[in-house]
Amino acid sequence: MEPEFLLTRRQVLATAASAVAVGALPKIGSTARLENSNPMEPKLVEVPSAIPEKVYTSERVGISRKTHDEHLKLWQGYANKTNEIRKALLEMGVPDPTKANQIYSQMRALKVDYTFAYEGLINHNIYFETLGGEGGPATGKTGELIAEAYGSFEKWAADFKATGIAGRGWVYLAYDHAEKRVFNYIGDAQNTFPIWNHTLVLAMDVYEHAYFIDFGTARMKYIEAYLQCIDWDAVNALGERVTVG
Repeated sequence: MEPEFLLTRRQVLATAASAVAVGALPKIGSTARLENSNPMEPKLVEVPSAIPEKVYTSERVGISRKTHDEHLKLWQGYANKTNEIRKALLEMGVPDPTKANQIYSQMRALKVDYTFAYEGLINHNIYFETLGGEGGPATGKTGELIAEAYGSFEKWAADFKATGIAGRGWVYLAYDHAEKRVFNYIGDAQNTFPIWNHTLVLAMDVYEHAYFIDFGTARMKYIEAYLQCIDWDAVNALGERVTVG
């Protein structure tokens, strides 16, 4: 029986507050593995140490090893800053609400930048986990969901490309647990335009650092290359992690 991207009632309640950018966590750079379980110590995310080897197969379509190696430094930076902010929040102790302020306060600064750091980590986790495949039309349950939502893979790909040109930082393919369908969402910064109760299964980075070394300002050439090296097995695996057992 082919798995479906569905949740039990208990799982829905557990994930009701999850956003597009935090819906599913991949194995690499996983935020699920915590370094310390002491409640008086910050829970730290794992800092990625290397690009998965399969990702480098993208060189066949023009996305170079150099680009990925430079990209790793940014990915690591999001993990490190996530940990730094978690430590800073813990060091604050019990927050004093009278010192919080919507214009500027330590609480606002830390909480806003935490979403940028942590969601940046999660977006990159999924970006690198789903790169390094053969590309082409989507397979498995994801392929079925794309066909249901867009009519065909070709129509989905056209929408995905257009979203990638219109976006300032990210394109997300996410599964909506309420409507039980997929949709291509646009992202500017890591933490803009959150959509709740979704599972993120594909994230394409369209910041210039993802392509400028190889393609200059020709973003569409990068997007075309990216579509040729999506790992659809990895995309489907992300959906299966929220499947009813």
